[in-house]
Amino acid sequence: MANDFNRGVWGVNRAGAMDQAVVDQALRSYLLRVYNMMASGLLVSGIVAVAVSMSPAAMAAIFGNPLLRITVTFAPLGLILWMSFGINRISASTLQILYWAFVTTLGVSLSTVFLMYRLGSVVEVFFVTAATFGALSLYGYTTKRDLTGFGTFLFMGLIGIILASLVNLFVQSSGAAFIISILGVLIFTGLTAYDTQRLKNDFYEGNPAEVIEKQAIMGAVQLYLDFVNIFLLLLRILGDRR
Repeated sequence: MANDFNRGVWGVNRAGAMDQAVVDQALRSYLLRVYNMMASGLLVSGIVAVAVSMSPAAMAAIFGNPLLRITVTFAPLGLILWMSFGINRISASTLQILYWAFVTTLGVSLSTVFLMYRLGSVVEVFFVTAATFGALSLYGYTTKRDLTGFGTFLFMGLIGIILASLVNLFVQSSGAAFIISILGVLIFTGLTAYDTQRLKNDFYEGNPAEVIEKQAIMGAVQLYLDFVNIFLLLLRILGDRR
């Protein structure tokens, strides 16, 4: 009787362990999809930025034309808003097209980085950013601490530095710009950990494939923005200007 009971308990525990293993594998596959898409987006942006910066004709055509310059500057923001507010109405394939359009147009905007900073400095800061991002994302994935409240604080801080940056456009204070950059790095590194944990916690294997695909795309957008903002802010602090 005892043996039958033990076999029953073992069967339940084993089934539960197998179910958990399946969920863990699905989660790893999902996050791998997110990181692959984010990395591919960074690659596309980098290629576009380098290509445009190396073409004087392209730089003159884009940034010498006020209308094109404004379009390139605000197109990424418009695409993000379209993706965010239209996620429930558009298909996953359309959302993916918008993602690639977003990273491409942002790559055009980033082309000015190669004119403002020396190439060696840009490469060095990129690897510093990659190491920082990787460490904080790993922390967000492995920590048992709930970062939800921390995320709310970081979002408030993000609003604060955006407002401070707008004010500094008129004040033109180099000291204030430096402080804003330092705080910005701290905020976006914190957001990297928070976004990683949220992606992990929001994953549910039972969701339809279409929903999971949309979640993966938007997750890639969030991590991509964290990475790019850390990179640009560190470049302001550590970059060697031409």
